[in-house]
Amino acid sequence: MNRKLFALIALAIVVLAMLAACASPTVAPTAAPQPTSAPASSASSVSSSAAPSSSAPSAAKFDRNIKIGIVDTYSGPPAAYGNDALNGFKLAINEINKDGVGGVKIEFVTRDDKYAPDVALSMAKELVLQEKVDVLVGTVNSAAALAISAYAKEQKIPYIVWIAKSENVTGAQGHRYVFMTSENTAMAGKAGAQGLAKKPYVKYWIAGEDYEYGHALADSTWKNLQALKPGVQLVNQTWWKTGEPDLVPYMTQIAAAKPDAVIFATGGGGMTNAIKTAKSTGLLDKVPAWFHTGTDFTVLKPLGADAPEGLLGTMDYHFYYPDTPANKAFVAAFNEAYKTPPGFPAFHAYVTANLIANAYKKAGALDKEKFIDAIEGLVVPSPAGDVEMRKCDHQAVLPMFFGVTKKTSAYDFPISTDIVAVAGKDVMPSCDDITKLRAK
Repeated sequence: MNRKLFALIALAIVVLAMLAACASPTVAPTAAPQPTSAPASSASSVSSSAAPSSSAPSAAKFDRNIKIGIVDTYSGPPAAYGNDALNGFKLAINEINKDGVGGVKIEFVTRDDKYAPDVALSMAKELVLQEKVDVLVGTVNSAAALAISAYAKEQKIPYIVWIAKSENVTGAQGHRYVFMTSENTAMAGKAGAQGLAKKPYVKYWIAGEDYEYGHALADSTWKNLQALKPGVQLVNQTWWKTGEPDLVPYMTQIAAAKPDAVIFATGGGGMTNAIKTAKSTGLLDKVPAWFHTGTDFTVLKPLGADAPEGLLGTMDYHFYYPDTPANKAFVAAFNEAYKTPPGFPAFHAYVTANLIANAYKKAGALDKEKFIDAIEGLVVPSPAGDVEMRKCDHQAVLPMFFGVTKKTSAYDFPISTDIVAVAGKDVMPSCDDITKLRAK
């Protein structure tokens, strides 16, 4: 009897032990590796582990962090654009990394291209070959963007352009591996032409910087303006080298010719100098002038008291327009983080980060080809409304806003007023046009 009782007690102990083992918690999976700073180099280098959006993480689990390489301008006057974009990107990455993407974080490293195409290409190669980045993004300079685009095609690595605007990037020289989240010169030129065509101006002068972006913008604007208003006349055109400090002779020549209006094809730091000189020489008091992005915050605020009223311009984003809850939330978060409102580069970079995160979630793998398949046709919410990455040319579909600068009591610099919004689809080349253009 004692033996039977002992056996029953022993059996009960074994059963209880087995039940306890089944009820014990499982061991948590090993945490994803955290991003580390990039090795120091002769170029400027920044790394961040901040990031993801509130959208649910993908079911797939990646085995390492996603690494983004940024080539942009962080020295000289154009650094205002590069730094603004970097801040917008960091803001988005901080949000995205709260939940992560595929169980990991997005990290990034930067390189300063010093606004030079050859340096930009060198930095892109360093990021691909040494840093082993998954995606390249940047740049301010259009010539640099085209150079990196050709390299990205050769290396079969995705490259997203977020500030440079030459339509050749996603137009004639577009390919599977290049994308744009900035508006391009085809869109800017058509939007500008639509606004100018409603004005009484007939005789025009074109003036700008003698480089890729300048000529692409001027060609697009004039071609579209002629189509919309066949009677317009080109009095003359003037081009100066990029970075030319003394623009007084050019402004004096334009004023003496007395055109009805001037189409300025400038960008980066050159735009600030052109606007400042056009005002100081009195040209803007005599002749209406249109600058694409000339109404942007990042352009006008540094001018301070020299920021002119009455400047015509087009833009795809203003921190005060559209007046929507999404834009107000973005501006509030940016202001809190950086103590300044966002400019258009910050907007583009913010959209870029969310496109990258959502594309990887959709792809479900750290695979470049699957990433490209996933980002084609992808739509993400943004401060200015939903943004689509159009499949046929990899160009973001963005609205355009034509307005005129005016001082208000709300800000210590002029803002764009009398804004006329144009839908992105209405200023973009058709997919058929893109196919024909690339075939040439």
